[in-house]
Amino acid sequence: QVQLVESGGGLVQAGDSLRLSCADSRRTFSNNGVGWFRRAPGKEREFVSRISWRGDITDYSDSVKGRFTISRDNAKNTVYLQMNSLKPEDTAVYYCAAAIGAIGSTYAGAYRYWGQGTQVTVSS
Repeated sequence: QVQLVESGGGLVQAGDSLRLSCADSRRTFSNNGVGWFRRAPGKEREFVSRISWRGDITDYSDSVKGRFTISRDNAKNTVYLQMNSLKPEDTAVYYCAAAIGAIGSTYAGAYRYWGQGTQVTVSS
């Protein structure tokens, strides 16, 4: 069973960068697409980014496109989300998730396993 652990969150100022990591402690998600989602206070969970198991297909929400970059290292069973030019509206709990298939999706229902989340807070 896939077990995902996010790390790398923290408190930063607007314009700063963070890199989130999503590690599969069971070393099994190299065949799965992986997505990042976030939930801001008082808001619903939203799609942020996804990457296919080969890393050749990526996708971003309009709100992060051009600022965030998703990547993966299957040898390390880890997916990364590099977040640059952070804004206060990026403040949220960020979750990674392993998809049922190899591509991933913008739809949360396509993901079977979820991490516990990591808090990102961006001050103005």
